[in-house]
Amino acid sequence: MMSPSEPLLSARAVSFSRQADDGKRQPILQETDLQVDSGEILAVVGPSGSGKSTLLRLFNRLLEPDNGQILLDGQDIRTLPPPLLRARIPLVAQKPFLFAGTVRNNLQVPAKLRRAPLPDLDGPDLRKTLELCQVNPSWLDRDARKLSIGQQQRVCVARSLVGPCQALLLDEPTSALDRPTADQLAQTFRQLARQRGLAMIFVTHDLRITERCADRVALLLDGAVVEEGPCAQVLHEPATDAAREFLASDPVVKGAAAE
Repeated sequence: MMSPSEPLLSARAVSFSRQADDGKRQPILQETDLQVDSGEILAVVGPSGSGKSTLLRLFNRLLEPDNGQILLDGQDIRTLPPPLLRARIPLVAQKPFLFAGTVRNNLQVPAKLRRAPLPDLDGPDLRKTLELCQVNPSWLDRDARKLSIGQQQRVCVARSLVGPCQALLLDEPTSALDRPTADQLAQTFRQLARQRGLAMIFVTHDLRITERCADRVALLLDGAVVEEGPCAQVLHEPATDAAREFLASDPVVKGAAAE
């Protein structure tokens, strides 16, 4: 178990590269250090190709780092069986993916994959999870793939929480949603973090959602974290030229700074 001073989830000097067409290794992430604690939301922002989604996939071993270490609750994630790890650190993808069948069927999938007892979908614990995710119980016996995109994304979040979830990885989960639906989902994430004590890492291009949702922000450029800190500080009082240049063209940040 981790000591009281350690974060719930952390990356220590993690680097990753992939083989390019010419056979050489192409660096994607460079000696990255990040951490997030229970009840906290960390937004990872940066331009396309900066390594954000790669970083997210390293946290539940969809990719393996070249060097460095990722710890969950003080334990190296490489010592955990992947199905258990991904139940403790599930990833919600940019585009909702639901299995054929009802919402009820989808909520049972994680337990089936772990060969664990099926959850009691009528029990108070799961009902509380559905309430927090704003999944209406009347949806349970509806065809999951016929729900709206926003409803599907909520079901995906709820499905991730059916089990021993401690941290949630979110890869552009609001990008396919209209603004009101995205704002509602961002509020859901804040409620989940606070009420369930979840640690969240939220990858996004949307700095408006970042400001509404995140506690801290890490700016990733060319595979390196160039600035990290409290959300308001990074977005409105960046300390580095690289961060100022990245943020300068964003209308949300510029407009808020001018108020």
